[in-house]
Amino acid sequence: MHRTTATGPSMTPRRMRRPALAALLFLVLGAALAGPGLIAPALAADAAAPAPGMPGGMAATASGGEYDMRRAVESALRDNQGVVAARAGRDAAEEGRKSARGAFGPAVSTSYGYDRLNEKPRSMSRELDDDTYTWTVGVSQPLFTGLKLLSTYQRAALETERQSLTLDKSRLDLTVQVQEAFLAYLKSGENVRSARDALNRLLEQAKVTRAFYDVGLRPRLDVLQAEVDVSNAESLLITAENNHSTQHARLNTLLTLPVADDTAYVGALVPVGFDMTLEQCLERAYRNRPDVRIAGKAVEIAGKDVRIADSGLYPQVSANFNWATDGDHPDVSGSTLSPTGFSQWSTGLRAEWSVFEWGRTWYSGQQARQVETQVRAEEANLRHEVAYEVQSRLLTLTDSSKRIAVATKGLAQAEEAYRVAVARYQAQVGTNTDVLDAQAKLTAAEAALTGAKAEYLDALSKLWAAMGELKPSLTDG
Repeated sequence: MHRTTATGPSMTPRRMRRPALAALLFLVLGAALAGPGLIAPALAADAAAPAPGMPGGMAATASGGEYDMRRAVESALRDNQGVVAARAGRDAAEEGRKSARGAFGPAVSTSYGYDRLNEKPRSMSRELDDDTYTWTVGVSQPLFTGLKLLSTYQRAALETERQSLTLDKSRLDLTVQVQEAFLAYLKSGENVRSARDALNRLLEQAKVTRAFYDVGLRPRLDVLQAEVDVSNAESLLITAENNHSTQHARLNTLLTLPVADDTAYVGALVPVGFDMTLEQCLERAYRNRPDVRIAGKAVEIAGKDVRIADSGLYPQVSANFNWATDGDHPDVSGSTLSPTGFSQWSTGLRAEWSVFEWGRTWYSGQQARQVETQVRAEEANLRHEVAYEVQSRLLTLTDSSKRIAVATKGLAQAEEAYRVAVARYQAQVGTNTDVLDAQAKLTAAEAALTGAKAEYLDALSKLWAAMGELKPSLTDG
């Protein structure tokens, strides 16, 4: 360790006046408070900033009323506690960045002490006071730390950016959850409607069959078959209504509404067009996905950790200034022996260098380098996983689009077949079994179309999420 100290002359001949002391402390404290602001500007952070893809002027919506998909997503993003927690993590990281910035400025410390001796000291046959009061002020300014301070601040700034991206990711994940629940709610509503229509058709068929039986045109077996199908349809309707209520409660939970609140959710399973190529989707995914950008920040942070670990290999240089005064009264204004000369100051440079620690610093640097290699590999692997996810979502979207066309055609055919079967039965040229079979196929065709539409919209929601884009209404606008 090499130490260079320059000590100023004692101020014994001249008494330091109180205004001078106050001025000194004011200047020192002012430099300490202003220094960090001169070194690095504060990062502008708006806690209420909208997520990427959200309308910039999104206003808070009043509780109650109807919720379409967009309003449901916006309400969840505003009130969901998971997003609130992620926002708090972002804000905490910002405060950590400011704390790291403060390390660039000088550190000012002061102390005031009191000591009492068990016996009064004597000097030159004079008895002195046994009370001693001491006041000290110290200022220390780091000059060179092996880039540790700079790297620590840069790491804190990167951590703030990473937490901000984590907030974006939580918003994106919540959007997918709300859209998935909303689509499941709409699908269950369509299933309820389809089950109710099926029950009404079967009730009508049972009524016609009983009328034919009453006049001796049909056997009782037809009546029994019709009644059994009515019972089955009632059971399916009960199940569909229960599932619809369950999805309603799930949406209320995601929107932080009372779980039993009778909230009105409105919308329809209307497919939304999508015409991007795989290359376009991948380009947007690599550019926008929060987890990809988080992985990039993790690589940068790992690089800063390497520099921080290596800083121990270099000397640490700092400048310091110290001032002290003592006395035998609380105002520390000298003593009986020294009524005028009671303060002193010193300034100097200090260089410290740990030259041997059994490899502790060296191995810490090697550990940081291995972590950097690890996060780089994880980032590369993530990019491959993103490519797979985007392509799989796009294929699912294409498949669902084709199945919508097939299901639409199948529903039209099933409706026509049912009308023909009912007409033949009423004309006494068809059987009850034909009608019941046509009714079952019609219900299945309705369910197939509803499922294809819901899967298409769900795949579109997940495809937007896979590209890292928040689309509350599933439209590219």
